[in-house]
Amino acid sequence: MNTPITTPEKKRLPRVCIGIYLLTAISAGLYFAFTQSAAFADWFNQSISTWGRRALAAITSWLPFSFAELLICLLPLWLVLLIVIGVRKYCDSNRSALVYVGILLSGLCICGILFVWNFAAGYFGTTLDQKLELKREKCSAEELYQTAEILSDEIDKLSDEIIFLEDGTSLMPYSYAEMNQKLLTAYESFCAKQEFITTFSSRTKPVAMSGAMSYTHITGVYSFFTGEANINVNFPDYTVPYTAAHELAHQRGIAREDEANFIAFLVCMESDDPYIRYSALLNVYEYVISALYSADASLYRMSYEGLPPEVRREEMAYAVFFERYRENVAADISEATNNSYLQSQGAVEGTRSYNMVVDLAVAYFRPSFE
Repeated sequence: MNTPITTPEKKRLPRVCIGIYLLTAISAGLYFAFTQSAAFADWFNQSISTWGRRALAAITSWLPFSFAELLICLLPLWLVLLIVIGVRKYCDSNRSALVYVGILLSGLCICGILFVWNFAAGYFGTTLDQKLELKREKCSAEELYQTAEILSDEIDKLSDEIIFLEDGTSLMPYSYAEMNQKLLTAYESFCAKQEFITTFSSRTKPVAMSGAMSYTHITGVYSFFTGEANINVNFPDYTVPYTAAHELAHQRGIAREDEANFIAFLVCMESDDPYIRYSALLNVYEYVISALYSADASLYRMSYEGLPPEVRREEMAYAVFFERYRENVAADISEATNNSYLQSQGAVEGTRSYNMVVDLAVAYFRPSFE
């Protein structure tokens, strides 16, 4: 009696992967539509994307740690696991290998889908200066100086309420969780006055490997694939509230870096907490004074020397802190990667777009110039 010969079942791309590829094609069409219509991008960002960002934040906010950080730390393990699965189950034929590659690529497509549906529209909508009805234009050295003086005066008013330590740094006088709640309260106040942004209950996540992260010069990052606002807490205290407000702005759909910087400033200034306001004022002052240094060194010196002595010591302490991280390969790679990403999203200036908050600050304070 002849035993029938059975042929191994041909592996096929799972239907769920086919569905992911179809959704990827739809997402590509949406992304193209964003680039063609600011009005459509605004509508999508403020309606569809808002719910996506809220859902992701709700799913991950109960975790006491950064889920995005965990995924990245486990990436080598995932790669080994995927290689083992591929060798054992999908290397019996060229067709099987291609199916496995298709499965892996569909997994990467999920990240692209999440990016388009939850965050990408923010890069192509109406600019913040238009939303706030600011006249954004090239700044003169005198305008930079006047803006720096306004910020410096506000810092001076707060300096007596700030606790400064012997090493020159200031102390955030409450826990990280309390800071987060203060920022959410400030966001509620700010968003109640603006139609283009809404807020919700969420929290920023301190990065466990903040020390290592400092070598990349990254103070915070919004992970659109988990909905988390991640903060490097290794940096001096005065940078943390402003950075957290910046990442919370991303979480609420403000994608452009200069705009997230300025929203962070406006939100922090809504707070009734002096340290939150101090953080925003000093961080934006640093952006402005850096631009002033390039425009007019003598005006720069006049402004810097006018800072309260304890704030100048804070600045010197930061310089000492940052020196150990200044030059390294990780920073170069991080800078190049972030620069390429930002340029791919329409920010021609790349990482220099962070500094463009100066234009918004000058436009905001210009009516106050004498």
